Amino acid sequence: MSQPSLWAVPLGGLGEFGMNMLALRSGDDMIVIDAGLMFPEQELLGVDIVIPDVTYLKQNKHMLRAIVLTHGHEDHIGAMPYILADLNVPVYGTQFTLALVRRRLEEHGLLDVARLRQIAPGQTTEIGPFQIEYLHVTHSTIDCVALAIRTPVGIVIHTGDYKIDPTPVDGKPFDLHAFARYGQQGVLALFSDSTNVERPGFTPSERAVVVRLEELFRAAPAKVVVSCFSSSIHRIQQVIDIAGSVGRKVGLLGRSMVDNVEIAHDLGKLRVPDGSLVRSQDLRTFDPRRLVVLASGTQAEPMSALSRIAVDNHRLLSLAENDTVILSARIIPGNEKAIFRMIDHLFRRRVLVYYESGRNAPIHVSGHASQEEMKILLQLVRPKYFVPLHGEYRQLFQHAALAQQVGSVSGQVLLLETGRPVEFTADGHAYEREPVAAGRVMVDSGSLEEVEEVVIRDRKHLSEDGVVVPIIVIDKHTGEIELSPEIVTRGFLPAEDGQETLARAREVVLKTVEGSSSEEKMDWSVIKEKIRVDLKRYLNKHTSKRPLILPVILEV
Repeated sequence: MSQPSLWAVPLGGLGEFGMNMLALRSGDDMIVIDAGLMFPEQELLGVDIVIPDVTYLKQNKHMLRAIVLTHGHEDHIGAMPYILADLNVPVYGTQFTLALVRRRLEEHGLLDVARLRQIAPGQTTEIGPFQIEYLHVTHSTIDCVALAIRTPVGIVIHTGDYKIDPTPVDGKPFDLHAFARYGQQGVLALFSDSTNVERPGFTPSERAVVVRLEELFRAAPAKVVVSCFSSSIHRIQQVIDIAGSVGRKVGLLGRSMVDNVEIAHDLGKLRVPDGSLVRSQDLRTFDPRRLVVLASGTQAEPMSALSRIAVDNHRLLSLAENDTVILSARIIPGNEKAIFRMIDHLFRRRVLVYYESGRNAPIHVSGHASQEEMKILLQLVRPKYFVPLHGEYRQLFQHAALAQQVGSVSGQVLLLETGRPVEFTADGHAYEREPVAAGRVMVDSGSLEEVEEVVIRDRKHLSEDGVVVPIIVIDKHTGEIELSPEIVTRGFLPAEDGQETLARAREVVLKTVEGSSSEEKMDWSVIKEKIRVDLKRYLNKHTSKRPLILPVILEV
């Protein structure tokens, strides 16, 4: 019989922030850990979200046993509706994580067919040859787990996102003992979050924000608006608690904020004292000196609550001079321009704005481990192989270097990239294997359609050189041009510069049609292509631009 082995196939989240997804395969059985999305860079015009390419999973559909989720952030669960539409397998996750997944599946009409399996820290699940124990970890949202997976070739641990918070808001500490226990048993491979590897020291506890937030709440002369990630239930809990202690009530704005507070409260994960909330329709008339509003929109998303409040375009809330706005979230790389533009709007309203964390009393703390916590984890687990996950290449590289420096990896540090698998064999060796199909799929969430690369290229093309539409009226019996060609342009040339160019372009179109045989004139596709080629050549020569040319032929 052939010896068992374990393939680890990263399908997203290595070399990029977001799209976290890792497949583990042994024999004819495979599980997938996380299914995240990524928000598009600016150059991906008109794309709403980016998800992992799951061609590899579709090719091996008969092997896929389950998807196991570590926690409920979008970069770990956001691709679920798109993936379950094609690969409807059981989904394992904690109570809050599955509640968030349930919301997304409901929106996509998939909830009735989904098979959701709730788990809790300390529990063990058997899926094919994999025995998974869920280990409680602390992070910036709740109900987060790492996975300790017994496989036919040894134990592997996947940390998910984590930090080692010594004083968590819910009193449930990071399960260091479980990691140490597995370290003593012997761990074949540790797959670990690299997000904050560039930060020395320890990440401050979630409770570190209390001092500064309370200070700002007490000092605020009028209403306070706090914006944080709507999944940061611990932060929301602290805002509610501090508001109560300084005699203020709390309002909620933004769909994701309202939804997540409702979910967490229904599950008993969020304490909201009776009488502490203000209805959203009463916010305008409520005494501003007794009001704190929790609003979504920390990243200045165009239609988010905070973006609309900043330009005085929110029907439920306006800002006045000396109101306070606190941005209690990190600026995600790539969003700087939009966020600072929003902050500028807030300053124009003469609002007191707080958006940067001081080291002593921060208004935001990260949910990811810094260097010292990473070292602690490596020393507890002492894996044979170490694989950095979750981060751009420089983070993965620095995490690999940190592991070498700690010296607790007995075998090898493996620096993988998306689509590049590693095989662990029964004799304890690891081999990098040939790349598998992997990459990005762009999605327009309005239509739920995949957006092809060629469409992105066309959009880029249009944004740079515009569009030219030559309109030709042809007599269908004679094939003769009835009227002088009309040329409509958008984003091509300013009107005052373009008249002469367009007049000559009409002549080019006329000449092309007149120089065509009657047979060509009767075949629209041929005549359109001839017009496009001749016009493209002329415009490129005279303007150095390459607009999109869309000939239109009208028959009369």
